[in-house]
Amino acid sequence: MSGKPALQILAIWAAGLGAAAQFGKVSLALGSFARVYPGLGPVGLGFLVSVVGLVGLVLGTSAGMLVDRAGLRRTLVFGLGLGALLSALEALLPAYPVLLALRAAEGVSQLAVVVAAPVLIAQIAPLAWRAFALALWSTFFGLSFALTALIAPSLLAFGGPAALLLAHAVYMAVQAALLWPLLPADRPGPAALRLAELPALHLAIYRSPRIAAPAFGFVFYTVSYVALLTLLPPLLGAWRDAVAFALPLVSIGCSLTLGVWLVRRIGAVRAAQLGFALGGLAVLAMAAFWSRPGAAVGAILAIGGALGLVQGASFAAIPELNASDEDRTWAAGAIAQLGNLGTASGTPILAALIAALGWRGVVVFLAPVCLAGIAIHRWMAIRRAGAA
Repeated sequence: MSGKPALQILAIWAAGLGAAAQFGKVSLALGSFARVYPGLGPVGLGFLVSVVGLVGLVLGTSAGMLVDRAGLRRTLVFGLGLGALLSALEALLPAYPVLLALRAAEGVSQLAVVVAAPVLIAQIAPLAWRAFALALWSTFFGLSFALTALIAPSLLAFGGPAALLLAHAVYMAVQAALLWPLLPADRPGPAALRLAELPALHLAIYRSPRIAAPAFGFVFYTVSYVALLTLLPPLLGAWRDAVAFALPLVSIGCSLTLGVWLVRRIGAVRAAQLGFALGGLAVLAMAAFWSRPGAAVGAILAIGGALGLVQGASFAAIPELNASDEDRTWAAGAIAQLGNLGTASGTPILAALIAALGWRGVVVFLAPVCLAGIAIHRWMAIRRAGAA
């Protein structure tokens, strides 16, 4: 990539890093927050993290409709500016109910960024770059967590959670100031949305085999990926830290290399199906080699790489299946909604299976998820062919 489009895409991606840090800045500093709010138990602290995602779970598709009418640039910059303000207020470390309310409002900021950004990237990127640009975008969540994990300890040592929250506020404000003059002006949008229209539009989105297909595939990625990152490394003994570090990097690397190559040659939907198929095979290999830790770790990293193919292909499927900005924005909203559903539900399901079955719970969990990802895309493709 080169020229102004490349700069715009990189700036949007950088904004995504800030949006993902709205989760990481709390989840990676829970110990520090526990010292500031000593009366909170694990549930109260955990809710400080999850309440941001709950907003996306409830409002994701509605946000896609509203973004389409408000304008992509306006929505993205609004989300960043709101995030900066809320993070600065959080840095005051108010009483827990106030902090929780600020975190809930931050879910609106996060949703504005993650819905508008991939549609803007698809709009800006020349066709030859689009697969790579959207694969790059798909890395924002995992990479943001890795970078936050590197930066947070120094900030926490310097000034506790307030320093970390204030640094995030500055980052979001700088991104808003940079993106407003850099991005193209918003195109004229549809007429204002009436609340009475929402139920019918939601139904139309999830009935559409074009608009809903990226989200229906993505939910099987998110239900497995975050759960694996959280719960699989502790099962690996001496390999724990190495796998925790390498798994997201392998996923990102495969998304940006093999994933882009596959999307260009076989299309985003087939690339996602292939990723699920390879993930299922890698799970079976992990089960076969579990008694040989080195080989099992290789299979686990292969799982991460396979899911990385699904990660990038899911976002690339948005413009591949939807020609208009309106449909793309609705598809991005559905991805945000179902992605949050997967993130919220996967970890407790896998935790229960591991508690009952040990490491075999990973196989019982992930193999059906991979098969379901393949099947849902096949079903959507059949429906698209029937409607053509």
